[in-house]
Amino acid sequence: MKLISICPSNTELVAYLGLTSSLKGVDDFSDWPEAIQRLPRLGPDLNIDMDKVEQLQPDLVLASLSVPGMERNIEELKKRNIPYIIVPNPKTLTEVGESLLVVGEATNTNERAKLVYEKYNQLLETYQSLSKQVEKPKTIYWEWWAKPIFTPGATNWLTEISELAGGKNVFQDKAQASVQTDWEEVKKRNPDVMCIIWVGVQTEKVNPKVILKRPDSMQMEAIKNNQLYILEEELFCRPSPRLLLGLNKIASILHPAIFPPIIKNHDPLLGEGG
Repeated sequence: MKLISICPSNTELVAYLGLTSSLKGVDDFSDWPEAIQRLPRLGPDLNIDMDKVEQLQPDLVLASLSVPGMERNIEELKKRNIPYIIVPNPKTLTEVGESLLVVGEATNTNERAKLVYEKYNQLLETYQSLSKQVEKPKTIYWEWWAKPIFTPGATNWLTEISELAGGKNVFQDKAQASVQTDWEEVKKRNPDVMCIIWVGVQTEKVNPKVILKRPDSMQMEAIKNNQLYILEEELFCRPSPRLLLGLNKIASILHPAIFPPIIKNHDPLLGEGG
């Protein structure tokens, strides 16, 4: 089965189902697993080159509506009669796991999908159980855009990840998935820990000085206690099972005595490097 993925989270779902070798092309932002580096690039996820897609004659294109503007891709796939599915846009960790089953069904890998899905849920249950040992959850501020400031609210998997890691999202009182706020409000909430994950920006390109130069930042608990972290946005911002690697990372930072340490190049869902 010749597959094409036109967004990074779908490429990652394909990898967890053991189908990376079936991929014939991917969008420009897909960067995992390593094996996809040699594949034809089809443009950024909001501007896919459909001529290239058509030339590759896929049996199935894995599309998404996770970002506004992706509708154009769907319209073009329809117009050209290219077979596709839209992988649902998950809001919760449970729904991220269910995406495995959706892609498994569409690619005839149901058995593998069920196995990975069960393992995924077992890991969530493990963290749920360990989080109950945390006596004092740490408050966390997540920043996924700087100007204007955007942070996750209640209906967002980062709020779930915070809880499973023995923390509490300081903006979980806001109902929406993504909250536009300002620095004054962040200061007022004075989190124990600050996690910076600017969407689409590689970790090495995030300059912590942008945060440290903000008014009165040095008076904040997180910064006074050296608890400002620049984290890999690909482990926290994409609706893929790799969110469990992000959970592992933040949990081991917050409560290293309770949660398992990070094992470099190990993905518990794959049992190998990742």
